[in-house]
Amino acid sequence: GRACCSVACVRGMRLLTGSARLCAQLGAPRILSLVCKRASGQAAAMSSSDKEEPLPISFADVQESMGRIRQHVAYTPVMECSYFNSQSRFQLYFKCENFQSTGAFKIRGATNAVKKLCESLELPVSERKEKGPIVVTHSSGNHAQALSRAARTCGVTAQVVMPRTSPTVKVQAVRGYGGTPIFCEPTEKARFERTEQLMQSLGPRAVLIPSANHPDVMAGQGTVAMEFLEQVSDLDAIISGVSCGGLMAGICVAARALKPGIKLYAAEPEGADDCARSMAAGYRIANEIPPQTIADGLRMSIGDLTWPVLKTHLNGVFVVSDEEIVTTMRLVWERMKLVIEPSAACPLAVVLSQQFEKTVGAEVKKVGVVFSGGNVDLDHLPWIK
Repeated sequence: GRACCSVACVRGMRLLTGSARLCAQLGAPRILSLVCKRASGQAAAMSSSDKEEPLPISFADVQESMGRIRQHVAYTPVMECSYFNSQSRFQLYFKCENFQSTGAFKIRGATNAVKKLCESLELPVSERKEKGPIVVTHSSGNHAQALSRAARTCGVTAQVVMPRTSPTVKVQAVRGYGGTPIFCEPTEKARFERTEQLMQSLGPRAVLIPSANHPDVMAGQGTVAMEFLEQVSDLDAIISGVSCGGLMAGICVAARALKPGIKLYAAEPEGADDCARSMAAGYRIANEIPPQTIADGLRMSIGDLTWPVLKTHLNGVFVVSDEEIVTTMRLVWERMKLVIEPSAACPLAVVLSQQFEKTVGAEVKKVGVVFSGGNVDLDHLPWIK
């Protein structure tokens, strides 16, 4: 069912204020804004000229997805923390998708895509498992869990390609939701190749639902921004992590429609900074070598469908180190008593930097930070050597 919280409840977390300034601890991340012209020569250009075409989703798609998924996902809380407010000049609001069904935002897009697919079927629910589609994806874990759960909800089967290095907690969850994990080497090339092999082996029943680069997935993820701006209507900016770009693209479309003047920022780890380099170059650039970052949910390159949305709407992309991500993640655990994963800590690491404060402008006072998920392998916490 839908977990509902009033704004008074969800905005009520206030913690003791610390005295040491975190910005000094974390330093300043690299920033690449829309006007930056730097291009990297270390990655393969995927397109030298992006044509101006209609964006793959509209706000109407996001609204439609909200109606489709609302009974199957949690209405996640927004929390505040006085400690983190004290470390910057901003009033910070945290959209806690770590409290989401399956532990991450991915259930939104997966549920929208699978339910929409099943709406087009003429099969009764009782026959879907035997005669219906077999939904397929590749994922480091969060989308794999989400697709498995969405498939179970709709009465169909899910098979997911996962890197062999995926956290155990995510692999176990996939199996728990009824999905079948199929392992590959931890590279984008291996993921794509193994997924193609799986699709061919399954035949015409196989339906690919990517983790981000799919209109129905993007539309589902956009409901994060719809809820966020319903809970905190006067946000000046929203920042979220970016990988393939489904969450950030959905947020961009929904937030721009609801509040045209809002600032929209993306955060990336240094080891997977393709979005930053793409924005600097003006065209989409892939990660040429396998990304090396603790943030396993942010290792994929931006997609050909998400890229036009990001290029159109983002006000800037910031990059932080793994050390900054881990430091921030631990502080959230300690100060807010919230379990978040490294990918979820990335945008807060950016916000707490001096460079972010200097870059975004004095008009930005209230900043919404998306905690994208909290699926962590407790036997391998990043600060335990």
